[in-house]
Amino acid sequence: MQNLARKSAGDAPESVPAPPPLYASHEKVYPKAVRGRFRRIKWWVALVLLAFYVILPWIRWDRGPGMPDQAVLLDLESQRFYLFAIELWPQQIYYMTGAMILAAVGLFLATAIAGRVWCGYTCPQTVWTDLFVLVEEWIEGDRGARIRLDNGPRNAAWLLKKAAKHSVWMLVALATGGTALLYFVDAPGFMADLAAFQPSMVVLGWILFMTGSTYAMAGFMREQMCTYVCPWPRIQAALLDEESLVVTYQDWRGEGRAPVRKDQSWEERKLGGLGDCIDCKACVHVCPTGIDIRDGIQMDCISCGLCIDACNDVMTRIGRPGDLIRYDTQAAQAAKATNRVPAPYRLIRPRTIIYSLILVVVTGLMAIGLMLKPSLDVAVLRDRAPLYVTLSDGAIQNSYTVKISNMTRQPQSYRLTLSGIVGATVAAPGVEAASQGVLELTAEPDSVQTYRIHVRAPAGAAAAPSTPVTVTLTGAGSSFDAKTVFMAP
Repeated sequence: MQNLARKSAGDAPESVPAPPPLYASHEKVYPKAVRGRFRRIKWWVALVLLAFYVILPWIRWDRGPGMPDQAVLLDLESQRFYLFAIELWPQQIYYMTGAMILAAVGLFLATAIAGRVWCGYTCPQTVWTDLFVLVEEWIEGDRGARIRLDNGPRNAAWLLKKAAKHSVWMLVALATGGTALLYFVDAPGFMADLAAFQPSMVVLGWILFMTGSTYAMAGFMREQMCTYVCPWPRIQAALLDEESLVVTYQDWRGEGRAPVRKDQSWEERKLGGLGDCIDCKACVHVCPTGIDIRDGIQMDCISCGLCIDACNDVMTRIGRPGDLIRYDTQAAQAAKATNRVPAPYRLIRPRTIIYSLILVVVTGLMAIGLMLKPSLDVAVLRDRAPLYVTLSDGAIQNSYTVKISNMTRQPQSYRLTLSGIVGATVAAPGVEAASQGVLELTAEPDSVQTYRIHVRAPAGAAAAPSTPVTVTLTGAGSSFDAKTVFMAP
């Protein structure tokens, strides 16, 4: 009754906190420049990878007259993939599947050993982002200067710096993004066409696409690619264990946090419940994804180690031991937190053994497959309309299209035979039969030869509406069987 009386008297209701917004706009990350061991490692790895990426298409490999001499070439026009001495045809795409399995399992192994070290050091997104951030630092200044520039007035100085930065970004994107096309065309010929301003519209379109993609992903999306687009952060949790090396903050040593005071000794800080972390946020400012490693292992951490360099620099300046942030295992951190001696790091453990065995087995199978790779492939396609033709003498005729892939450098002759139906004969327009049921076919070097053949079976020879038959092609030191069916009433 009293509450009703208050409401009737016009008292204001108690305030209710507003619900959190369903959408939060992205906050730009301004990574601060840092010097240290891991920063140097990142630059050297990036330099080697970029050099390898740019130089590889220019390496020559002699494959004989009339063949491309580029060591690595994905030739879409002739539908061939050349990798030094290896030549793959479209029907041998299963080798690409094996290569993808090797890449995936290798990534699993790297993650089990050292977390997202691939993401932090060798991922193309990371390498290109580091390159674009370096350009940004050269033109706009370090973290503080870039923040002031973005928050300051839009004057002539702002416009000049932004124009210079984006111009250099576009040049870097054009040079590095356009280089990707050299893996699909002959590099010297491509550059000659560009120098003569004669690129095709298709090539020009791909240059613009690759340039725009590089410019957008490395210049603007940056850590958003790692956080939202890439699926790997969501997969890595299943691949890590307590023995994986990850970037860790030693909270047992660093907490609680407080700025350092000149009138307070470290012994007094310790008695007051304070640790070595002075809450300077240097680890946060250098992080390319903008996370705070002190909050523990996070999906956004790419294990680049830049926070280690930043923290070690601060520890050196305040006279404290380094490695407050370090690469370590969760098991070792748990042991140190309870004053126990951590067990030695175990590289060899069940999951690393399993991943290594898979790598060895798949690599061995691919190597054996490449050594035994056939030089002949045959595809037999049966006509579907009509399924069969009944001739005047009661014989049944089926028609097929035979495609012979001659993977050698010389013209070849082959003998085509058919088995599965007694008394069946084969014929091909323009080809004389060597004998009953045998055709002599030829194929030009490094090409696909197509023949149309007719198979005739005497009346009653096909005991079922669909009879399995085998087309055998013999020649060039190899033999190939293709399975198909013969249709009858």
